[in-house]
Amino acid sequence: MTLELRSINKRFGDRDVLRNLDLSVADGECVALLGPSGCGKSTALRLIAGLDDPDQGSISINGENVVAIPAERRRVGMVFQSYALFPHLNVRKNLELGLRIRGSRAAERDERISNILEVLQLQNQAEQLPSQLSGGQRQRVALARALLRDPLVYLLDEPMSNLDAQLREELRPELKRLMIGGSQPVVYVTHDQQEAMALADRIALMRNGRIEQIGTPQELYHRPETVVVAQFIGRPQMNLLKPQNGVMVGIRPEDIRLDQQGVSCRLLSREWHGASQMLLVESERGPLRIVCAGDQTISEQIQVNWERSDEHQFDLDSGRRLSD
Repeated sequence: MTLELRSINKRFGDRDVLRNLDLSVADGECVALLGPSGCGKSTALRLIAGLDDPDQGSISINGENVVAIPAERRRVGMVFQSYALFPHLNVRKNLELGLRIRGSRAAERDERISNILEVLQLQNQAEQLPSQLSGGQRQRVALARALLRDPLVYLLDEPMSNLDAQLREELRPELKRLMIGGSQPVVYVTHDQQEAMALADRIALMRNGRIEQIGTPQELYHRPETVVVAQFIGRPQMNLLKPQNGVMVGIRPEDIRLDQQGVSCRLLSREWHGASQMLLVESERGPLRIVCAGDQTISEQIQVNWERSDEHQFDLDSGRRLSD
C-alpha cells in the first residue's frame, strides 16, 4: 500500500496554499507534515481525505488516482484534533455508527467493537457519553473509530494538541502500537517538532505551501538544508552567529561547551531543566543559547567554545546550506 501526491496545487481566493507539492509515503511508513500554522499541512491532509479537491495534480492510493473518488469511498482512517464525536451518542454507539452505515452485520459490529474497546482499555466507558470522558479517553474513542474503518491510509490531524503534556506522552506508545508501523501509510500533521521526531519515520517540514526539506528526524537535525529547517528543528533552537563574508554560521546550544580559552560571554539569564540548564549569554558573535549540565556552577562572566566540525554554514542571501 502506498500514497503518492504529485504536483499538487491548491488555491483559496488569491492565496496559494499548496504549490507543486510532491510527497510519497510507503507501506508502513509514517511521514509527519511539520510546520507553523498556515504552511499548508492540514490542507494537504484534507485533499488526501477527499474533504477538498486539488486545483491541479494527482493523489494515488495503492496506484489508483483517487481525486475523483468521493471521501466516503476512499477508505481513509482520519483522526481529528477536535475528536469529532457525536455528543448525544455513547461510546459504543459512536463506534457502531460508521459500521452500520457501511452495512456490517450486527454480530460482526458487536465483535469488532468489543475487541477495539478492549485494545484501547475503554470497556468501562462503553456506555458513557463523550462529555463524561476525559480528554485522553475521548481521543482513544477517536482512534478506535479510525481503526474500525479498516483503512488503506491513516490520516492524523494534530490528534493530541488538545491534551496536556502527560497525556500526550501516554498516548504516543498507543499510536505507534495501533497505527504506526503497520501495513498502511500514515500521514501525521503537527506543529510540534517533538511529536514529529518521536513518531515519524520521515519528516516533511513545510513552509509557504512547499516542502522545505524531507528526511529522517536525524537528517533534519544533523544536516538541515536551510536556515528555516535549522531553526525549526531542535529545542532550544540553533544559534545563528553574526554573518561574516556572506556566510551565516549556526551552532546548536548542546554543541557549545565551557572553555577558558574560548569566546568571552556575559550571562544574561538561565533556566533549569532538571538534569540540564539553558544559558542565554551575550558574546562578540551575538547572543548564544547554551545547554550544559544542571549541576554546573556558572559565573556572570564565562568563556565558551565549540568544534568547527559542529558548525552549520549557510549562504546569507539564499539561506541554503553550503557544501560541507
